[in-house]
Amino acid sequence: MRGSLLLERGPELAAAARAVEGLVAEPARGGCVLVYRGEAGRGKTALLAEIGRIAGDRCTVLAARGDETHTSVPFHVTRQLLQPALEDRELLPAPDGRGAEAVDRIAPALGLAPPPPPPAAPADPQVVRGGLVRLLDGLAARLRDRPPVLLVDDAQWADAESLAWLDAYTRTRQGGGLPVLVVLAHRPPPPEPHAPGAPATLAALGDRAVLTLGLDALTPEATAVLARDALGGHADEPFCHALWTVTSGNAYETVELLAKAREREVDPVAGSVALLRELGTGARGGGLVARLQALGAGPARLARAIAVLGPDSTPQLLRALTGMTGTELAAHTDRLRRARIVTAPDSSVTPAPSPHADPAPTAPTQPARPTPAGPLEFTHPLIATAVYGSVPAATRSALHGRAARALAEAGHGPAAAARHLLAVQPADDEDAVRRLRAAAAEHLSVGAPDAARRCLDRALAEPPGPDTYAVVLYELGCASLLTAPAATVRHLRSALDLPGLDDTLRVDATYRLAQVLAHSNQLGEAAGTVAAEAVRTPPGTGRRRLQAAHFMYEGFQAAEEDGPGRSRRLAELTGRLTGADNPERALLAVRAFDAMLRGEPAAEVVRLCDSALVDGAPARGLGWTDTTWGFEIPALTGIAYAFADRPDRARALFDEAVRAFEISGWSGAHLAFAHTLLGLAHRRRGDLPRAQHHLEEGLRLADRVGRGLPVHWDTACLLVDTLLARGRTAEARDVADHYAFGPPWPGAIVLPDGPSVLGRLLLAEGRHEEAAHTLEAAAEALTTRGRHHVLWAPWPFDLARALATTDPDRAARVATEARAHAERLGTPTARGEALRCLALFATPAEARRLLTRAVAHLAESPSRYEESRARLDLAHATGSATALAEATALATTCGAVTARASTHPPE
Repeated sequence: MRGSLLLERGPELAAAARAVEGLVAEPARGGCVLVYRGEAGRGKTALLAEIGRIAGDRCTVLAARGDETHTSVPFHVTRQLLQPALEDRELLPAPDGRGAEAVDRIAPALGLAPPPPPPAAPADPQVVRGGLVRLLDGLAARLRDRPPVLLVDDAQWADAESLAWLDAYTRTRQGGGLPVLVVLAHRPPPPEPHAPGAPATLAALGDRAVLTLGLDALTPEATAVLARDALGGHADEPFCHALWTVTSGNAYETVELLAKAREREVDPVAGSVALLRELGTGARGGGLVARLQALGAGPARLARAIAVLGPDSTPQLLRALTGMTGTELAAHTDRLRRARIVTAPDSSVTPAPSPHADPAPTAPTQPARPTPAGPLEFTHPLIATAVYGSVPAATRSALHGRAARALAEAGHGPAAAARHLLAVQPADDEDAVRRLRAAAAEHLSVGAPDAARRCLDRALAEPPGPDTYAVVLYELGCASLLTAPAATVRHLRSALDLPGLDDTLRVDATYRLAQVLAHSNQLGEAAGTVAAEAVRTPPGTGRRRLQAAHFMYEGFQAAEEDGPGRSRRLAELTGRLTGADNPERALLAVRAFDAMLRGEPAAEVVRLCDSALVDGAPARGLGWTDTTWGFEIPALTGIAYAFADRPDRARALFDEAVRAFEISGWSGAHLAFAHTLLGLAHRRRGDLPRAQHHLEEGLRLADRVGRGLPVHWDTACLLVDTLLARGRTAEARDVADHYAFGPPWPGAIVLPDGPSVLGRLLLAEGRHEEAAHTLEAAAEALTTRGRHHVLWAPWPFDLARALATTDPDRAARVATEARAHAERLGTPTARGEALRCLALFATPAEARRLLTRAVAHLAESPSRYEESRARLDLAHATGSATALAEATALATTCGAVTARASTHPPE
């Protein structure tokens, strides 16, 4: 009677037909999201089946169903949707394409490959989600002749990971159109649909839908049509109205009650209303359970097992859970089928019995059917909910425990059994702790940290023994690292306060704790945490790992009590290191970055950077996507190269960062930062258009993640500086205002120095007094810390220009001091820029001499932009038209403004 459930669904089907037509007409972007909401029994399943039939001739229909027993199973819905499509090998990406690499990363999440064994690093959920997004894009591209239609029924029970994937896909594709049609059917959301978790994601998908349709109850008129269709045209008005009253217009209950009335040969007239109401009590809740119990102990026991196992209700597992023989299982299945409580695959089942079969608990009159080959399922989720709720809590817990063991014995792995272990009452069982920890590791390896956290939380409730408790807390902290920073801090601190962690785990727990604190803008606490643990850690690689983190996080702080003292201690610690292992290389990278900020000789900075690498590349274990150390170590090395006049070496490292992040699917803040670093490398090479391109791409990627991220500060700062170099002051101001670039400054340093760049912007806008105040504040903060790199923090050059007309003597002193720091640094770029600045305060003849030397230095610089500035100044100072033309041509190749940048030297 599926067609009966579609009564009064004309508008809903018309909307779906239009959506299918739009997708077929324009496969690349004609798709959309449709949402159908309705109470249980309103015909959502029949509606989706009809939509699948409408689309089936011209589209590839991929269907899935959420399940009340599988909401905690990550990617359960995703696997249902994508596995059938991926069985066709022609739809998979080419073996040599990046799409194939994405499939390899997400294969465990899709169930196409086993999870990587320990000690595999946890998969980043954003990486897996991004890989699934790209996979669906690839499938849509290959299925243009039959574009995909995704049908998800009972989406209120879909797992959070699958909903997050669908949300990410429809969100990222929102502006350019969808190449797929996504149809969701679900029950009304809870009272607070935007509460965190899956309900919020489902609500967001609904908000993004092109159309959200509520499924109303059947009207009395539609109910009468169903009654007369099922029982005969003579069904009278009182009977039909009673049917509508008993079922409240619920389509499923109406059809079910009519089927029972037909079995009992009820005459559909007013005199049968009392009998109709009696039959209606068995259609839901307690009445349904009573009807089940009336079938006998065996069918009731089997129904309970199906309610616990859900979609895993295969004959093998049902026999293990119930202790039934194959013959008993077949007989009880037959009784449940005849009572319309369960369905089974048709491939191995004989035709249904007469609808007049006696439902009483007597032996069946027909021979027992063969055991179904596939899983059994209830005919409707309402029945599943009622049966599961009727099982006493203690019995339910025991059944879940037996189900977990049965799945493990059948070779399904720890994660498959985990949902059952979550429902078992704690019993001080170390074996349960072990299995939950194994399940958590499996969940982490496929990119489902929230599922791992549930397992480890449950393991703590068991609880673990005293020797294991701290280790489980540590594992729980690591599982929360990417999704719940506050929980990570709490768990790791608790683990460190308890006995049970060996030296290696203590070091790792401390390092990860410091990472979370640092990324939460608590740099001081991060530095103090690793420093305190380093003192207690025996000499060796573990202590050096903590020391590297300590000096790194202290150096990242915008304010520091004793910056010169810290730099001195770092220099002493690294003085004899050669880069023999990764802890030494990490320390050398931190030292190189610190030496660069201090303006130490660039040759020494380059030597330190070279020692931090192996054959010019990050060592194994220190790469961009290695999680033991994090991306900061290679980033510090590349940044130090960039400001030591080695931007090509920096570019090589940063190109690899983009490639590594893209291959690994890190498409969020990590990839945004990689583009920012590439923008820095091109800025230091003087290729301003390419620098601007990468910086704008970095901001675009960062904006997708959120607002106010650390990468926003660095990228906006570099973009403002680059736009100023191009002479685009108004655009630079727009960027600064949009990203609130200015005080209050963040707790971490900005790349390059934020106040210095803001002062440069103010100076370009002609706001000399404000520029001078801003640059003087930058000078005070940086000088106190002993940071004198005149290119990373170019405040001296701009302060000298800001003071040139109001206080030329002081301006000249600032320029002279800047030249001393530039000479110590020793790079052609720094020397040339210092001489350009000094020329502002020299006589015309002396200015020409200084500018000639500046051009000579900058001709050896990797930056053509700075060279073009010096040549323009010299051309104006000498009045040479030829020199001016050459300088203008060079500036044009850099994408820079061709007007002279500096004021004329005084006559």
